[in-house]
Amino acid sequence: MFEFRIDARSGAARTGTLTLPHGSVETPLFMPVGTQGTVRALSPNDLRSVGATMVLANTYHLHVRPGEEVVGKLGGLHRFMGWDRPLLTDSGGFQVFSLAGFRRVDEDGVEFQSHVDGSRRTVTPERATEIQWTLGADIAMAFDHVVPGGADLATARDALERTLRWLERCAKRHAELAESDRRIGGQADRTNRLSDYPPIRQTLWPILQGGVHLELRAAGLRRILDLGSWTGLAIGGLSVGEPKPAMYEMLEGLEPGLPPPLPRYLMGVGFPGDLVAAVERGVDLFDCVAPTRNGRNGSAFTPDGPVNIRNAEHREDARPLDETCDCETCTTFSRGYLRHLFVTDELLGLRLLSLHNVRYVIRLAAAMRAAIRRNAFGSWAEEWRRRYLEPRSA
Repeated sequence: MFEFRIDARSGAARTGTLTLPHGSVETPLFMPVGTQGTVRALSPNDLRSVGATMVLANTYHLHVRPGEEVVGKLGGLHRFMGWDRPLLTDSGGFQVFSLAGFRRVDEDGVEFQSHVDGSRRTVTPERATEIQWTLGADIAMAFDHVVPGGADLATARDALERTLRWLERCAKRHAELAESDRRIGGQADRTNRLSDYPPIRQTLWPILQGGVHLELRAAGLRRILDLGSWTGLAIGGLSVGEPKPAMYEMLEGLEPGLPPPLPRYLMGVGFPGDLVAAVERGVDLFDCVAPTRNGRNGSAFTPDGPVNIRNAEHREDARPLDETCDCETCTTFSRGYLRHLFVTDELLGLRLLSLHNVRYVIRLAAAMRAAIRRNAFGSWAEEWRRRYLEPRSA
């Protein structure tokens, strides 16, 4: 389990196979975001129909509501949300970061105010690890301290150092939980509430912070690799307000030092242009709410760039949203009908554009894998940008 095999390379771009307890997935891979145990407006069958193989869920939100104990008693997150393929849970660090005015960070962890009931809660690295162990995703993320994209060197260094100290605590607690599970043979031990749930096979991935300061990130990477033998590595703290060129610079600068055997996960990135640029710089996995959020707001990804389906030009348009797409939306409905759904506030419109956008990024990932296998990623990416980006810039 938790093996990663690189199948082909084209420059820094790679395609591979990641084996997890709930199945194997091909990379580059995009994970739709199921924040609260559901990808908004889409069912698990919808996700399977568009080729999704792995989904992300959010530790913070599931901890606040309904609570990891409820999820555990109902069979774990896979059974709870009706998803039988691989799952990854983030640690909640980014969500706590986004609560800015309602949280306090210290060495022990983070105290924050619940957005649901206003209660004060504390999450430590150990607690974040325990919550994810109970949820039961295939991959759990270490608890990290996220800072804004424009953070100065001192602020970014402080967050990196704290993240590294927290990583040691997360790894220690995760190892204890795994050992406890092995020791009791997966049987419920009523003296330990975390053992009241079915046995779980899970790996823990570290998160690299450091803002837009490459020297910090390079040093942090070396220290993460010195701390243990990992099955994957996440790059966090990007796409949080910094200019896109700065994100690309960080990825390009880090790539030579990233161990080839480890899958590389760029957190919170999902716009098509960013996916292509990141794969070009050696990234393997992605997640983002952009496809579904944009879809719910009437913006669709197409090979010729984004389409705002609310625009009047689509009122009598009989064409499909994307003539190259095989999703339910594009094979069944016209642009004119989709526009009608949005201007009349029909819920079906939210589902159909979300479905299409997820299918688009999954097809994009498949196209990138094929280009890498042909050792032609550079020329493929140049042609893709010419078609997708140039019409918008013109």
